[in-house]
Amino acid sequence: MSTLRAWLTPARPGDPAVVADRQERKAIAIELVVVFTVTLGLSGLQSLLSLLDALMRPEPLADQHAAINVPRAELGLLDMLQQLTNVTRLIAWGALGAFLLWRGGIALWRVGLDRSRPGSDFVRGMGLAALIGIPGLGLYLTAHALGLSLTVQPSTLGEAWWRAPVLTLAAFGNSFAEEVLVVAYLLTRLRQLGWSENRALWFSAVLRGSYHLYQGIGGFVGNVVMGLVYGRIWQRSNRLWPLIVGHALIDVVAFVGYAALRGRVGWLP
Repeated sequence: MSTLRAWLTPARPGDPAVVADRQERKAIAIELVVVFTVTLGLSGLQSLLSLLDALMRPEPLADQHAAINVPRAELGLLDMLQQLTNVTRLIAWGALGAFLLWRGGIALWRVGLDRSRPGSDFVRGMGLAALIGIPGLGLYLTAHALGLSLTVQPSTLGEAWWRAPVLTLAAFGNSFAEEVLVVAYLLTRLRQLGWSENRALWFSAVLRGSYHLYQGIGGFVGNVVMGLVYGRIWQRSNRLWPLIVGHALIDVVAFVGYAALRGRVGWLP
């Protein structure tokens, strides 16, 4: 019972310490606004506007499409370079969060971004991928059938020798950016501001759901649930690599699997 209580209502750890200085607290708040305005927070606003636009159209949500990895150039080589540029941007977003923590005196091993446990981190990541990925697919199919989700197309890239490796890199870029920013960086900064673990967790999870609103209500709910699970695991373990690995594996299966199965199986919308 005490273990369950510790998971549901964990005590805030003493490290990092709550920042008491008023100017420093203001600086952290401004930093959070700036970082998420130029990264995933602005993506959340754009996703909300996209969903509102979809809801105002005469077609049902299930008859509309939301593509994630789309062609960015007519020439194949240029398209590949555009895709890789986007991957670089995502990794840079995550690196920004990691750098700001390090620059603020928080060693990256304290948020689980070290290489001390590669084997166990990968195994745990595989477990997280199964825990979230399989129910997540079921939730998406159910939401789509109920008309609460757009038809999500993880990839509309044409066949090319570079498609699978680039989609794999895109999966890593997405996972690295999201888990570093929305989990390690955000939850650490909120701890410094004195937020409770549960309040910070819900804020992080809703933020994660917000930039998936373009997929419909199902995408929002599914990613909020993922945020609650991933965020709590990080709060309890302070290991970030399992989250990055688990998220990346989910996206690899979605991106590469969809590209391979599109038009070949009847159950896939």
